[in-house]
Amino acid sequence: MQNHFELFQLPPQFALDASALDAAFRDVQSRVHPDRFVNATAAEKRVAMQWATRANEAYQTLKNPQRRAQYLCELNGIDLQTESNTAMPMAFLMQQMEWREELGEARAGKDLDALEALDRQLRNERKTLLEQVGAQLDAADFTQAAQGVRALMFLEKFGESVAHSFTEFEEYP
Repeated sequence: MQNHFELFQLPPQFALDASALDAAFRDVQSRVHPDRFVNATAAEKRVAMQWATRANEAYQTLKNPQRRAQYLCELNGIDLQTESNTAMPMAFLMQQMEWREELGEARAGKDLDALEALDRQLRNERKTLLEQVGAQLDAADFTQAAQGVRALMFLEKFGESVAHSFTEFEEYP
């Protein structure tokens, strides 16, 4: 079975031309879209639907930088052990604790400015880490990249908490 990169005839690397991905996705979709199979047999329709679903899943994976990084690690034999391997460098864990404290204080004090500052800090950290992971992946350093991908997953989860806090501020002015 083809991997996602092969499906779209793209090089298996983190640095990806978004417009090339979009064009390749549209090309695959135009060939397998269920609308093209209205007069086909039930089996042909089912196969077309499976290909369209696969193309959508592959596209969503490659389009999202974090999911693309995760996929590249797995494609290269690195098990991210997301459920069991939660070991992170001490400095990263300390930063997480500081951010959680800041989030708690911002929520308790209904301090929108502090929440926005925390959100900016988090986005900058995520951007920097993504660039680092991307460079590691494209240099075939999949083991180091996996550590970064796990850190990105932590950041994403914390980002969801921050986003939820913005929602709370909107609901309860």
